[in-house]
Amino acid sequence: MSHLSVAKFGGTSVANFEAMTSSANIVMADANTRVVVLSASAGVTNYLVELANGCEKEHRDEVLSAVRQIQYNIIEKLQNQDAVKAEIDNLLDHIAALAESASLATSAALSDELISHGEMMSTKIFTQLLVESGHPAVWVDVRDVVATNNHYGKAAPNDEKTQQQSNNVLKPLIASGKIAITQGFIGRDDEGKTTTLGRGGSDYSAALLAEVLGANDVLIWTDVPGIYTTDPRVVPNAQRIDTMAFNEAAEMATFGAKVLHPATLLPAVRSNIPVYVGSSKAPEQGGTWVTRDPQPRPTFRAIALRRNQTLLTLSSLSMLHAQGFLANVFAILAKHKISVDVITTSEVSVALTLDKTGSASSGANMLSSELLDELNAYCNVQVEDDLALVAIIGNNLHTQSGVAKKLFHTIENYNIRLISYGASTNNVCTLVKNNEADDIVRSLHLGLFE
Repeated sequence: MSHLSVAKFGGTSVANFEAMTSSANIVMADANTRVVVLSASAGVTNYLVELANGCEKEHRDEVLSAVRQIQYNIIEKLQNQDAVKAEIDNLLDHIAALAESASLATSAALSDELISHGEMMSTKIFTQLLVESGHPAVWVDVRDVVATNNHYGKAAPNDEKTQQQSNNVLKPLIASGKIAITQGFIGRDDEGKTTTLGRGGSDYSAALLAEVLGANDVLIWTDVPGIYTTDPRVVPNAQRIDTMAFNEAAEMATFGAKVLHPATLLPAVRSNIPVYVGSSKAPEQGGTWVTRDPQPRPTFRAIALRRNQTLLTLSSLSMLHAQGFLANVFAILAKHKISVDVITTSEVSVALTLDKTGSASSGANMLSSELLDELNAYCNVQVEDDLALVAIIGNNLHTQSGVAKKLFHTIENYNIRLISYGASTNNVCTLVKNNEADDIVRSLHLGLFE
């Protein structure tokens, strides 16, 4: 086959029967799309995370009922419900059993096993929908392909083993003319346990499969027709970007744009695979192509917003002219499996935000009492919540005259809690109050893009 595309459909694209039908039509209209990666139906993963965190029986039954209803609402509109209903019921029974276990004792491995069921159900139903439309769709368990380590909640793929398993499982199916329907977000470790790649990892799965298959492009189908200069829900005048560079898109994703997952672009960049972002509800509206070096490359490309940030300020007079303070702080954070996001330092303190990209993580439970006790024994610790990170994305920002003046003049009426400028050529980050974030984004967009 001369051209091979891997298509990924997000949760809103498989949320109900109508959305699934639109997505199926996109697959059937493009003969090049031979591998389809799906997220769980919208809302399902959040419910499963709730169950994985453990809850009382009455609430557990309510959540299970809500998950069941989402899937049944789609199944009831299939031509042949019986072809898939028994499999969905089995998966729902397994969810119930795992949720009961989680109510007694939670674990990262159990959470990954439970959360993975959303993708299992959506792909079973979508495969049946394509088969009923007369297309040679085959359900594939992605755990037979994507091998990972055992860092549950944010597992890293084993590229070599994934390549071997792709050669054995996926390539023969594609060669025989089949359309492989598989899951995003999940994999399997060396002990045979289910793992997840972190929230939003379905995009990563699609890019990873594209790489091992030698695909020509990755098509990310979501609920918006492309990538915009900022979130159109915050700024109605946001403009679609027709083409952008990998590093620009990665910066946007890293700093809160929900169109692409930060890790999505790693396999694509390695293998120079173009990534397309379009709307499954309105494919005719076009979208955004993300490539290695598109032109032009403007100074200001976009504004990203990431809410609900936690700021840690660590202070100690022993930091003054001392060696090893930061090394010790990072060693403590690494011990508790926490990675740092944005950081600024002074002579006697360091302020940093936390990276929250695990599948079930939130800032609150990242800051365990053990971690805080360990840090407090070493320095004074101040924790601040209710903050948002606003990132200005662009090109060669550190070499352009007047960038700082333009930014700070635009937001002069707001209190800025933290600024990170100069470490990257592609972003300037500011930490602001959550309740002022939208106004700041609107002011910046007006000043930079309108």
